[in-house]
Amino acid sequence: MNKQIEKLVETANFSLRKDVLSLLRKAYRNETNKKSQRALALILENAKIAKREKLAICQDTGLPVIFIEVGRNQAVSLKLIDAIEKAVISGYKNNYLRASIVDPFKSNNPSYNGVVTHVEFSPQIKGIKVTIFPKGFGSENKTRLKMFNPTAHLEQIEDFIIESVLNAGPESCPPFVVGIGIGGTSDTALLLAKKALLGSVDVKNKDRFLDKVEKRLLKKINALNIGPMGLGGKNTCLAVKIKTVPTHIAGLPVGVNISCHALRSATINI
Repeated sequence: MNKQIEKLVETANFSLRKDVLSLLRKAYRNETNKKSQRALALILENAKIAKREKLAICQDTGLPVIFIEVGRNQAVSLKLIDAIEKAVISGYKNNYLRASIVDPFKSNNPSYNGVVTHVEFSPQIKGIKVTIFPKGFGSENKTRLKMFNPTAHLEQIEDFIIESVLNAGPESCPPFVVGIGIGGTSDTALLLAKKALLGSVDVKNKDRFLDKVEKRLLKKINALNIGPMGLGGKNTCLAVKIKTVPTHIAGLPVGVNISCHALRSATINI
């Protein structure tokens, strides 16, 4: 299993996801700003070279976030979780990826010794599914959470999301993919926002209402004219994806988690 997980680390960091590449190519074709189109061309060329030469797509190889989904009648133990985490760390070391992990309050040398792991049980899957999501902090630092009153209008929520993207600006390496989580408690909303980035971002939301909201937000965000790498143009955002769960009658948590154009993740069944 160790080799499988180490390979997963390599895939996530060296090979840009097919759905993201598809949207980047579409953005390149419809971009009318010449400088921004050139930036998109370089982003695509960078992804091509990274895959061919087995190099990191981005120098910030992120903090590895691990999602472990356990199917029906599957046994999972602390020993298995520990083994997966250790294999991720060795995958980073063996692939010569940047050590970026530090103690939050001590000025020490960066290491590989830090992952964030989420374990969930799902009757919808078979076996055990492991996803690695290297989260770069140029975009992670722009994460936002707002606890709305339950009387808030959808327009107010959309304004908050657009404001969050505007706040991210060119510092977070657009074009973005914007993950949004709505519902649950504050921590639930932020976790949902991350999980929204893990599914195929080039397909419609199965929920017709959410699909309309995603399309409307995408149009509004692209009208901000931030553009690829902050150069202006039509493509500030590649996709907006929303996940929701029920929440308490007295609140309405909304989390926004932005990914730069290098949206990286890879999944394996073990």
